[in-house]
Amino acid sequence: MVLVRHGETEWNREGRIQGYHADSPLTASGHAQARLLAERLAREHVDALHSSDAGRTRQTAAPIGAATGLKVVYDAALRERNYGVFEGRTYQEVEREYPDAFQKFRTRDPYYVPPSGESAVQFRDRVIAALERIAAGIAGKCVAVITHGGVLGMMYRQVTGTRLDSRRSYSLHNASINRFLYSGERWSLEVWGDVAHLPANSIDGIDKL
Repeated sequence: MVLVRHGETEWNREGRIQGYHADSPLTASGHAQARLLAERLAREHVDALHSSDAGRTRQTAAPIGAATGLKVVYDAALRERNYGVFEGRTYQEVEREYPDAFQKFRTRDPYYVPPSGESAVQFRDRVIAALERIAAGIAGKCVAVITHGGVLGMMYRQVTGTRLDSRRSYSLHNASINRFLYSGERWSLEVWGDVAHLPANSIDGIDKL
């Protein structure tokens, strides 16, 4: 399975939380990243193409589908974590408008649910179940999945045994290629953060959700 984060969005640049419901279109750089990603995947053997149904992942998946000739299968279960009332805001705005909720969120308690959102545990269970369903349905073949930084991060933690309440120590680049193998109902990580297809000036240095 090839997991891919969507291209850069306007809210990535602004540091705004996107999440499950809130969305933002790709920047010009994000569209360029999607085209380069499509060229890369067209040169490789991909048997199926799945994507979150959010706007930013649809914009990323469209050129990949065109380049590979694959129909994109959209799935809401592949969306980013539901951050509830935090979505669409910067962290500074969340801290100002929801100070108590923000302080609880900063504890990294995996069971904490932001107002109208979902906990890290609920998010993990949703996305891992979706990815295992997709992998089991195309056993022995390669599927590309266009999704979100949080989904990639959750898979990394799941496969490496990294605690949900620990600080992030891995990259989450836009339009990066991350390869996993699903065999015998077990995951293994083969390649992480491959951005060889992107120009250096388009690679983001931090995760902006």
